[in-house]
Amino acid sequence: MSTDAALDFVVAIPARFAATRLPGKPLRLLGGEPLVLHVARRALAAGARDVWVAADDERIAAALAGSGVRVAMTSSDHASGSDRLAECARCAGWSDDTIVVNLQGDEPFAPAAGIRAAASALHACTAPMSTLATPIEDARQLFDPNVVKLVRAGNGNALYFSRAPIPWARDAFAADRATLPPGIAWLRHIGLYAYRAGFLQYVAAMPPGRLEQAESLEQLRVLEAGFDIRVELSPEPFPPGVDTQEDLARAERHLRQHPG
Repeated sequence: MSTDAALDFVVAIPARFAATRLPGKPLRLLGGEPLVLHVARRALAAGARDVWVAADDERIAAALAGSGVRVAMTSSDHASGSDRLAECARCAGWSDDTIVVNLQGDEPFAPAAGIRAAASALHACTAPMSTLATPIEDARQLFDPNVVKLVRAGNGNALYFSRAPIPWARDAFAADRATLPPGIAWLRHIGLYAYRAGFLQYVAAMPPGRLEQAESLEQLRVLEAGFDIRVELSPEPFPPGVDTQEDLARAERHLRQHPG
């Protein structure tokens, strides 16, 4: 494996204007600037060779003018972020073996070390895809269906992702669901992925899986098809992303408390 300093990867950020829970999300203001601009800066700070935003609206491209990232205008009809990034990869002309980090357009506080960790994990393993997780230490998070949980095998590969609380501490939760019992390492999935550009095209061409449709989690398409997903713990705290108006308000508070 090459050293981290020599790690070669690109970052692609899907930015869909018509977000269901927060319409116009990429352009919502955070600290007086568009949300997507904050995300783009995080990608640039990670040391990617190239940073692209896969947008579906010219207003997103305008908001990124002069930021140092490139914009691919993609179809507004894509059903998933992978579909949008697959089109972006074709626009960018990346070779099949290029490591692509998919940084969601609603992660304004993504640590640069976390972005690099996903790329490094893919570079070092045989799985065709990698992602990140962080410990859950709050029962409210564990029981929140908007927080995606995961369990992984001893070799570091994902066993399953779910909106449900997994693993289920049967006896402890029968008595109390307000606190987390000791001895179990619950993990929150961080919606950041790395894959080779060729595998990205393959995933985008696959039909949605039954598990994916049941949970509304696209990564289950990969597991159900029999492929491995490597899961690494984020080397730094990874604040939750922005999905709702309440999340945006929380992000404003976080930005005021951590202006750097």
